[in-house]
Amino acid sequence: MNDPHEFTLDPDLIYLNHAATSPWPRRTCAAVQTFSEQCGRRGAADYPQWLRVEAELRQLLAQLIHAPSPDDIALLKNTSEALSVVAYGLDWREGDNLVSFAHEFPSNRLVWESLAPLGVRLHTLDYRALADPEGALLAACDARTRLIAVSSVQYSDGLRVDLERIGAHCRAKGILFCVDAIQSLGALPLDVERIQADFVAADGHKWLLGPEGIALFYARPEARERLALRQFGWHMVEHAGDFDRGDWQPARSARRFEAGSPNMLGIHALRASLSLLLEIGMDEVAARILHHSGELMARIAGTPGLELLSSPLPQRRSGIVTFRPRQGDPAQLHQQLMEQGVICALRGGGVRFSPHFYITEAQREAALDRVAELTRG
Repeated sequence: MNDPHEFTLDPDLIYLNHAATSPWPRRTCAAVQTFSEQCGRRGAADYPQWLRVEAELRQLLAQLIHAPSPDDIALLKNTSEALSVVAYGLDWREGDNLVSFAHEFPSNRLVWESLAPLGVRLHTLDYRALADPEGALLAACDARTRLIAVSSVQYSDGLRVDLERIGAHCRAKGILFCVDAIQSLGALPLDVERIQADFVAADGHKWLLGPEGIALFYARPEARERLALRQFGWHMVEHAGDFDRGDWQPARSARRFEAGSPNMLGIHALRASLSLLLEIGMDEVAARILHHSGELMARIAGTPGLELLSSPLPQRRSGIVTFRPRQGDPAQLHQQLMEQGVICALRGGGVRFSPHFYITEAQREAALDRVAELTRG
């Protein structure tokens, strides 16, 4: 269950922090080095080849999320930019509202809260206190609800959301559906048509094993026509590259959301990382990740000194497992684990483990052994 030739992490590290920032596969490091050397030797002499890599990345991303066309994919800087494109592209009216979960990551909260001066209300529900989070979310919608915005997987405890159920309701009621997929894309399969999403956003630096500074933004053709443009530049026009053209119009494709020059370094890196995931296959990647999370949950739940904060239900599991000591400070435990080379995060009142597919069972068990030693009374 390991691919040692693709990952060259220091042997003294157990890396369980892919929900934050991932290490790069060997092929991604090589792609960045090759691109850097090429720029140093040839400048932009090979720019046409760079454009082919850019087009290939759009194709791979469309394949990853089962989008109908690469034209539905924009390459933006990060999830926050993509969500802002949605938030400030819609023609809100005073009295409109949108519905989301409480405890969302700030990127999927602040942007919606910022609409308050326009008279738009954000209605949130605490999914942690609900037996049926999706049912409560849908019941909270009313005649003025314009949008539902949720993360596919909650960042703090890894709760996997039933996107198909929400998407079906949104399509039936004429409500737009926006998904922050940063905590699932690259870890779990995603089919944007099956979930009937209008918009999907995800950075490349977490489960996609890529760099910061480049993100996927999927916009369904009918939905993207409803977004007013707030950024303008040479790259977002239909005839990009025809610099002497006097008239212009926004690109028909999702490239209309890319105002200026593309992040070619990030494009080369993410293309390489994505090629690894697609070679293995997302079903296999997800099976390995869910195996890890299931084993982590079972052992944590069976350890008297630990409390599992993530849902153990199979339909709710993701790549994130969060727990805390029943006695003692989670922050102290997190610090001690980091000092011992177990790379993890402090989130949601507990320690968050997020192993990717290539982590070995020996590494997983060694991390749990260290947790047990540190929390033994």
